[in-house]
Amino acid sequence: MIAAPDWRRAVEAGLTFRRITDADLPLLARIYASTRTEELAPVPWSDTQKRAFLDMQFRAQHTHYQQYYPDADWLIIMRGSEDVGRLYLERLPTEDRIIDIALLPEHRRCGLGEALLRDLLDEAAAAGRSVEIHVEKQNPAMRLYRRLGFITEQDKGVYDLMRWSAPPSPAYANTA
Repeated sequence: MIAAPDWRRAVEAGLTFRRITDADLPLLARIYASTRTEELAPVPWSDTQKRAFLDMQFRAQHTHYQQYYPDADWLIIMRGSEDVGRLYLERLPTEDRIIDIALLPEHRRCGLGEALLRDLLDEAAAAGRSVEIHVEKQNPAMRLYRRLGFITEQDKGVYDLMRWSAPPSPAYANTA
């Protein structure tokens, strides 16, 4: 288990975090597959074909992430002793990049993601950094990102590059 920097809301929601290991690959693949279920529902493939496709896609994504974001925090999100999701986060000098955040379906829409995101935004604001994430246009979490103040910075086809910037602090506004 690793200590969250100061993720008060996440802790209050019962979340803890641990670094991924190779033993987590089946869990990570299951989390990934759960984010694509609705998308693949109308595809006329057998369940076996869908599983093979999702496994191939997960392995390609995992390899890509590991290669292009070697210094990121690769975390399993836990609630109690149960693994409930994944958070991949890269902290750069001027921004935090949420590479991926996903919860298993039974842990969605109950405030866990919002609590964690609000903590990440507070942390970024305190450090003077913005936060960016690529979000699929059809992702139901898009509403949450917009509600939290993310704006679309760039249309990337299937994805939007979204950015959150901290509002100016009152102290700064009074001296400007």
